[in-house]
Amino acid sequence: MACSLQVAFAQKPAAEMQKNVDKALEATQDAKKAAKPATWAKLGDAYLAAYNNPLTNITLGLDKATFQMMNKEKPVSVSNVTIEGQSFEKMEFANVDAYFNAGGMLAIADVTRPSVPGDLLGEAAKAYAKAFELGEKAEKMDAKLQEIANKYYEDAYNAYQLGNLAKASNLFKGAADASLMAPCSVPNYDAAYNAAFTASAAKNFDQAEKYFKICLDNGYTSEGNIYANLSQCALAKADTTAAKNYLATGLTKFPDNESVLTSLINLYLQTNEDPEKIVELLDDAKKVMPNNPSLYYVEGNIYVGVKNYEKAIAAYDKALEIEPKYDFAYYGKGNVALKQAEDLIAERDALDVREWKKYDEINEKVTQVYMGAVEPFEKCYEMSQNEAVKISAADFLKRLCFTLRNIDPKYQEGYDKWSKIVDTAE
Repeated sequence: MACSLQVAFAQKPAAEMQKNVDKALEATQDAKKAAKPATWAKLGDAYLAAYNNPLTNITLGLDKATFQMMNKEKPVSVSNVTIEGQSFEKMEFANVDAYFNAGGMLAIADVTRPSVPGDLLGEAAKAYAKAFELGEKAEKMDAKLQEIANKYYEDAYNAYQLGNLAKASNLFKGAADASLMAPCSVPNYDAAYNAAFTASAAKNFDQAEKYFKICLDNGYTSEGNIYANLSQCALAKADTTAAKNYLATGLTKFPDNESVLTSLINLYLQTNEDPEKIVELLDDAKKVMPNNPSLYYVEGNIYVGVKNYEKAIAAYDKALEIEPKYDFAYYGKGNVALKQAEDLIAERDALDVREWKKYDEINEKVTQVYMGAVEPFEKCYEMSQNEAVKISAADFLKRLCFTLRNIDPKYQEGYDKWSKIVDTAE
């Protein structure tokens, strides 16, 4: 019989980790030793070891039985918690809280008492950067900084899951900062964006603006969403001019971005300016790209936002004149009909009960508008190559045909057809 034993290494005493850090720090105070890259590399190693110490034998993805075999410490308490709608078993230990998902796998490990106080990953990153500055090999320090950035990112994601946005933002910030230090070869702009996004959610708009700008300066735009993000930061500081400029730039560079467009329309409405002026922002883009149908699609969306449906339809028709198979333009025309119906229904519901004749008249108009919405959504479904767009159009057709099913048998047939398509997609 052959057997194998898995040896679990014990966590070292906090005092020992502190002693190692203090010793490495002391070496940096000596003028001769401080001039050597190895001195700073050892300091980085001491900080990194102290960071890793509470996580000894703790690896995400471990099943509970293996975790308990490798970690002999008894939990201080065990409880059931819900995080983002998911159930977890939380085990609290002296230094770490461990969260096991419904499948019994370790999903989150949150260090509650580090072996050495302070921002250990940040101090390690600065030490490694200093070692590189003094001549340590770039490849070696690059790997260390990437490791630190990844650890920061994992901790940030855990904090985000646990609902601590301020902590998550600072940890994402740490990941971004470490990845931008020389000689790290993999800048993590995703971490910078998340640092900004979570800072904004935590109302720390100065930090949010700083890291959104870092992303923007390095070409990381999140498909244009960053302009809407920066406008929110500017508005939080009551700088409507800066907010408008961010959105105007975003619209000209990313005319299809709904977040930018919606934010810009809302800003014009809030400042009592004419939202139709936004169309003027598209003029330069139209001069450069006169045959780009998406620019007219955006123009149509602007007019929908200010309830100028006639001009919206004209813009969508212009897009179809340029590209007869442009699915978004058909989608836009169908959406106009739905918006018109919403307005009519609001008008109907505001009537006095005695105005039954007008009530019936409006109901008839709503029916006609719904009937008019069917064709553009059918065209959208027919022309589109985008599965998400097709299903969205099919879902609208399902709803429309259900509403109209008693008017003509063809709508009942349509409801049956589109229901099958939508149900299959789900």
